[in-house]
Amino acid sequence: MTAPSEELQPAVPYGTPDAPRIAVRGEARLEVDPEFARISVTVAARGKDRRAALDDLTRRNATVLDLIKTYGDAVERLETGSFSITPELKEKGRGERIHAYHGRVHVTAELTDFTALGELTTRLADLDLTRVDGPWWALRPDSPAYREARQQAVREAVQRAREYAEALGASLAALVELADIGAENPQPIAPAPAGRMRSMAYGAAEDAAAAPLDLEPQRQRVYAQVNARFTMTPPQL
Repeated sequence: MTAPSEELQPAVPYGTPDAPRIAVRGEARLEVDPEFARISVTVAARGKDRRAALDDLTRRNATVLDLIKTYGDAVERLETGSFSITPELKEKGRGERIHAYHGRVHVTAELTDFTALGELTTRLADLDLTRVDGPWWALRPDSPAYREARQQAVREAVQRAREYAEALGASLAALVELADIGAENPQPIAPAPAGRMRSMAYGAAEDAAAAPLDLEPQRQRVYAQVNARFTMTPPQL
């Protein structure tokens, strides 16, 4: 009878003298242009009266949304994140005496036209009590760059295995296994950095329009790894 500890041990992928096995790792690193950029817009308002602060916030938020929507197809996504209206209490004095009200609305926009992006960020930053953060450059989850990296990693694994076999006077016979790194023991994947962040502080509109920002898209790094095992013909030792 086989001991329980022996039953739990996985089969070791050794080959035989007639069909030796080769285990290799294939890797690929690509640098590609981003497919879209994300910016975050924070609209603020402040007033001693709650209704006045809310009215100012509503008006400024509508101005921001209308401005972003004028860029049409260049804007792929427009979303409102969070909204808040907060009373500020007086530092001195007794009781809950309110000094002012602070309001904020957060808006996120994703653009695919980077020329329009530079103009839009400048125009947004030129509005009253409006802050712009970003851009964060990124690729879509289904970007062809990921497929190209995976395929390149596979080709690199095949080439590496073929070179090992040729060094022994043999050739590859068959593929035994192909797996992503960590496929057998998956681990949480840390998100890749989305790109450099810039911020523009709150400002007030001026009579003359500000010149559009010249934004240089940040190249995105795509990385892929695979493990591969092959059998080969008997080596000439």
